Order: sequence, then structure tokens, then C-alpha cells
Amino acid sequence: MKRIDLNLLVSLEALLVERNVTRAAARLHMSQPALSAQLNRLRDLFKDPLLVPAHRGMVATAKALELIEPIRASLDQLRGTLQGHDRFNPTTAELTISIACTDYVEAVVVAPLIVSLREKAPRIRLAVHRLAPASVARQLADGDVDMAIATPDAGQAHLRTRHLFEESYILIGRPGHPRIAEGVTPSGFAGLEQVIVSPSGGGFSTPVDATLEALGHSRTIVASAASFLVVPSIIASSDLVALVPRRLMQSRLGEVAWIDVPWLLERFQVELIWHERTHGHQGQQWIREQVHDLVAAT
Repeated sequence: MKRIDLNLLVSLEALLVERNVTRAAARLHMSQPALSAQLNRLRDLFKDPLLVPAHRGMVATAKALELIEPIRASLDQLRGTLQGHDRFNPTTAELTISIACTDYVEAVVVAPLIVSLREKAPRIRLAVHRLAPASVARQLADGDVDMAIATPDAGQAHLRTRHLFEESYILIGRPGHPRIAEGVTPSGFAGLEQVIVSPSGGGFSTPVDATLEALGHSRTIVASAASFLVVPSIIASSDLVALVPRRLMQSRLGEVAWIDVPWLLERFQVELIWHERTHGHQGQQWIREQVHDLVAAT
């Protein structure tokens, strides 16, 4: 314990989050040589290289990945103690929060959040950015967005996350659709003409097709939409059917007929994702709690 300087742990946290000595040094307001010297001390302390060069930047060793969560928890507890005197007041705070998400998440999470904030925090503004999965880690690190609501990526373990919900699909068709019940079996489902959603545009297959293929079936896809939001109106005025996220239809189930698809095990996780740079900001913390509580209540 005599060899441990608290500043070393703060530096280790920054290095493991940024995985870049230059960026970590800038974040800590210290010179790159000074931080490199601290990294050498950390390597000696933990008997491990902690960060090793890679094709792009540096990657954390297995030991470093083991260390990051307990170190974060300890430092967070200390920060909370030191910052306890300065409480965020949402009723008077003036703040703009940028959120990256898909249009589906915007409809089921962000739209209710906007309504809720008008009463709880009337001077807080939300700016929604369309989610770009390949760029979200950089956007969070650079400050282009403050948080993302998305399916987590295993390659982004350095980002902070909090689980919000697990999403499943239902099959929808127009009211009175004569064949929607066939979707309870793989063969019946495959025989229905369908609309799918391809967020990147133009795709005519999804992971569902791989599941069908494994069961010996293929389906007829007649349209590929770029957004789930337009699908219910297409379905309501045709004999087409579509798989859509259950939460999207919670308030609209009277507009369409729907069934569960028991053979379809396809699920996806939705999590709140943010960078270390906003972790300690009390306004950001409060917004994250609002998102979590809003989702938990629905």
C-alpha cells in the first residue's frame, strides 16, 4: 500500500478508458512524458504491461480489463463523497444533452423523456442524433454526443453502460388479416408476404432469415423499409405482415392485429452508453437516472 499513489489509480482509469497516452494526458491536464512515467510505475506495481501497442492505438491486457471495474467503483465512491456538497437542481439547471439513438429508440424512449422533462426540468434541452454504430465510440469520446441508447458492442468495453431492457418481436398485420395466425409456425410464417426493416438501407435479409434457413424455410420479402416507424401504416393498408419490436407497438396495438412468434428466439439488448468524460457530471447523471426510471416504469 505504501507504493500506491491515488493519482496513479486516476491515471490508470484514464489510460484504460482512452487507450491512448496522448488523449489520456490531455484529459488529466498533464504532459505526455509525465503520464508515460506513471504508466511505467503502474506496470511495475501490477507486474503487467496493462496497455500494449495495436494496429490502432493501444489495447488493454487481460489484467487491465480485470482492474478497470473495481478501480472505477472505488474512485466513484471517493468522487461521490467529495462532490456530495454540490447537488444538481433539475428545476433550475440550464443544460443541453445530446443523445444518439435509432428512430425506434427515439420513439419508445426519447419521446416520452422529452415530455417528462418539461415538468421536471424545463430548462434542459435534448438534441437527438441518429445512431451510427461504427462511430458512436468516437462520438462519445470527442463530445459530439453525451450518451447513446443502443445495443452494446463487445468492442466498446471501455465505455460505461447500464442495461435498460431486452426487446423481442411480434408479428403484425392489418385488422382482420386472414392468415396472420399462420405465423405461429415457421412454415406458416415463411408463406406470408412480408416487409422488413434495413436500417442501413436496401437490405433484404435479417438474422431471422438465418433462423428460418436452419429450420428449412425461406420467406417472401416484398419490401425493405429504412425505418420501423413507417411499417405499421404499410401493414394497416395491405395484406403484408412484419416483425416489429414489441415496445414500438405498445401504445398502437389497436391499429393492427398481432401475434407472438413462439419459435422465434431473436432478442436484442438495449443499454444506456456513455463515456468516462461525462460520468461524474451531476446533470448527466440525473438524465441517465431519468432514462432508466422511465424505461423501468413501462
